[in-house]
Amino acid sequence: MYLTVKANTPLAPFCSMKVGGNAKYIGTPENIDELNSIIEFMSDKNEKIMILGNASNTLFSDEGFDGAVIFTTHINEIKTEGNRITAYCGASLTSVAVAAQKNFLSGLEFAYGIPGTVGGGVFMNAGAYGGEISDCFYEAVCLTPDLKEVVLTKQDMNFYYRHSVLSENSYTLIKATFELKNGDNEAIRTKMDEFMRMRKDKQPLEYPSCGSTFKRPKDNYAGCLIEQCGLKGFSIGGAEVSEKHAGFIINKGNASANDIIKLIDYVSDFVFEKTGVRLEPEVRIIR
Repeated sequence: MYLTVKANTPLAPFCSMKVGGNAKYIGTPENIDELNSIIEFMSDKNEKIMILGNASNTLFSDEGFDGAVIFTTHINEIKTEGNRITAYCGASLTSVAVAAQKNFLSGLEFAYGIPGTVGGGVFMNAGAYGGEISDCFYEAVCLTPDLKEVVLTKQDMNFYYRHSVLSENSYTLIKATFELKNGDNEAIRTKMDEFMRMRKDKQPLEYPSCGSTFKRPKDNYAGCLIEQCGLKGFSIGGAEVSEKHAGFIINKGNASANDIIKLIDYVSDFVFEKTGVRLEPEVRIIR
């Protein structure tokens, strides 16, 4: 246990935005048995517990987290059987898309380049370029709060835009199975490469960020509204509305978490004042 749990540890190195204070404990289990042991250990200590992949969509404040944050990125096995691919919670969505392509399976091309893990991707029904996790999701094995394993089907998941039942029931995803279609290997690779080219052309990948900062408003786009309001390049401290894509708030290198949170709140308020549209953060903010 001492090898995978550390006390009073900075969160920033584990988070894609590279900010955040210390966690009381950070756990990095190597397998599901260790994950269970850490959850049980922290539960016995009455600690708050948060389980994440690579925190690509989570922003901790500079005050940190008074409890245990468990990162699952070492639990990343991927298996393929027929037209189904099963990936554990810590596997990156990009690696799952690559595994699908290598096995002539189509349906996960959109996930290539999404900077999240399977656990987080299913949790928030991640999507891009017209595709979503729910499109190819088959079933998931999850842990209940009392560490019992349950199987959830697509119907059980209650998927809709950036939402699944996992955000309601405190279950922890262990592994997910995706049902894909047989396809041409080269055509799948070409589609993936095109999506990656679009990402590099349009998104500020050279800076730490949490991806798209705001959810897409009805019949509009957050980036378009922010740009229309003249906020491209607007900054608070080291946090900036990206000049490349206004839908991204980036860490220019010396931002504090509170700089970023203040900028998110400012942009949301400013756009609402100017347009009447309230932008809701897609980023999970842990204040």
